Amino acid sequence: LDISQKIIKDADRWISGLRNFLGDKINIALDLNFNFKPEGYIKIAREIEKHNLSWLEIDSYDPETLNYIKNAIKIPITSCENLYGLRQYKPFFDARSMHTVSVDVIWNGLTESIKIANLAEINEMNVTAHNFNGHLSTFISMHFCSLINNLKIAEVDVDDVPWKDELFSFKPTINGGKFIFNNQSGWGCELNEKILAKYR
Repeated sequence: LDISQKIIKDADRWISGLRNFLGDKINIALDLNFNFKPEGYIKIAREIEKHNLSWLEIDSYDPETLNYIKNAIKIPITSCENLYGLRQYKPFFDARSMHTVSVDVIWNGLTESIKIANLAEINEMNVTAHNFNGHLSTFISMHFCSLINNLKIAEVDVDDVPWKDELFSFKPTINGGKFIFNNQSGWGCELNEKILAKYR
């Protein structure tokens, strides 16, 4: 978890390359996960803040530590994708530990996720849907996103196995950055268990 000058410079080169290629109209977010101690997050953030990132994703199980990092840097923080239930989220709201709240609907369930989003709204925070579990997860997460008032952005994982589409009855339709709901029953997508067995 110790940070080196090489990691800091590599992060700066990587973000600089993305920014130069994408221009100013595309938002860039960097997920640092649980990879550093507080001073490491702070050093990276201060090095790359000139590239105008939309957020740094920093994971922590300690709301005070996360709040300390948030107050030491200029880039907004998104966090809490690894938490379960409203009781785990509440201390982070009370400490105002982040700017955007990440909620994994698959881990928390739809009803609990909506409660978390509503508490985030009371605390003047927006929500992002953490989503990396395939198409069914995307459909479920997008239903959540359509039911809350404080959605900032939703995650869709484009990196996966080449046969991912085979596993599901429908794949997500995204047009102009917006998810398009279909007219199917339930979530709008089902798991194909025969294909799943093929790749077991």
